[in-house]
Amino acid sequence: MNKLLATLIATLFVGTAFAQAPAAAVAPAASVTAATPAVVKAEAKADKAVAAAVKAHAKVGKADAEDKTKAVAKAEKVDAKADAKADKTVIKADAKTDTVKVQAVADKAVAKTETNAVKAEAKADVKASTAK
Repeated sequence: MNKLLATLIATLFVGTAFAQAPAAAVAPAASVTAATPAVVKAEAKADKAVAAAVKAHAKVGKADAEDKTKAVAKAEKVDAKADAKADKTVIKADAKTDTVKVQAVADKAVAKTETNAVKAEAKADVKASTAK
């Protein structure tokens, strides 16, 4: 009977603690980063390149049977160039964003160092004025 009573009381405490605990943060399904202007611009350029590839594929549908193989080859070439260009622009934009983040961290570190120096000078001034 004592074990049963102890188990019921322990369950009561655990239940109340669990009910009062905040819900765990749920991680998003896909990692979403804030779109910086450089990334948005790069994606717009990539969309233009993809549009050119779509036009090339549309020409394949209109081509004659004899010209169809040439049109397919040309469309694939345009498509490959569009993909490469899109990848390059996105990589450059990401690199630019990373550079800005690194610079911001460096600026923050410099500001912290300068703040600490000013605080140290102020403490020294206070000590000097009280020593007189």
